[in-house]
Amino acid sequence: MHWDFALILVVLGLAVPWLGRRRIRLLMRQPETTRSDRLALYASTVAFQWLAAAVVLWRTSARGIDAAQLGVAAPHIALATAVSILLAALLLANQLFSLRWTATHPQEMSGVVAKLAMRVFPQDSGERLAFLPVVVTVAICEEWIYRGFVQQAFTDWSGGFLPAGIVGSAALFAWAHLYQGRRGLVSTFLAGLLFSSVRAWTGSLAPSVVAHFVADLAVGFLAPARFRSALAQLDRQSEHPQLDKAADIKLLLHM
Repeated sequence: MHWDFALILVVLGLAVPWLGRRRIRLLMRQPETTRSDRLALYASTVAFQWLAAAVVLWRTSARGIDAAQLGVAAPHIALATAVSILLAALLLANQLFSLRWTATHPQEMSGVVAKLAMRVFPQDSGERLAFLPVVVTVAICEEWIYRGFVQQAFTDWSGGFLPAGIVGSAALFAWAHLYQGRRGLVSTFLAGLLFSSVRAWTGSLAPSVVAHFVADLAVGFLAPARFRSALAQLDRQSEHPQLDKAADIKLLLHM
């Protein structure tokens, strides 16, 4: 493996998770985030992601790696289009189910991801407008970096063994989201496996970019209201625990 490719992988494997956890720890220490906090976070995320993507483009171009090898192509347009639609629909359904589950199980709000979402996701229409470039940036840049560059780097490093590229890409992608906790690490790894497999199958980044965009947009726009509802329900339960006990007794009597 070229030294510069190895250096990029080291940065992705060490610096990115460390910086992510550090930034999230600072956010989690605050009782709540302000509008300016969230907008600053959005701007820094966009800047960092495009910078990282530009570095990858610079080094892959210098090494003569063409666009097709990195998935920036659609050798089978009909297949890529169909898979893009199906994958986006699958991820959207999963996000909607997860949000509904949280709304009906407010105890889930004690998790790291839910607490983080309340501090990071947009709270009004103006913030949602500012959040849109973040979603576009993350969908394009993370797929370019992890499913394009990283997957190809691991595949080449293993002598063309495709599963090595799929698993290596998914593992590094999940590790970059270490700040989401154990559950987030597992779910991100599974999503990475799915995206990497689709990229290997279709030869294109388009399906994973589209699905990544749809999933992040849905949760970013819908989660705050759902989570606020869950928190309100949790507060009511803590203030009136006798109501929950009465409901449990009533349920038992009907069994």
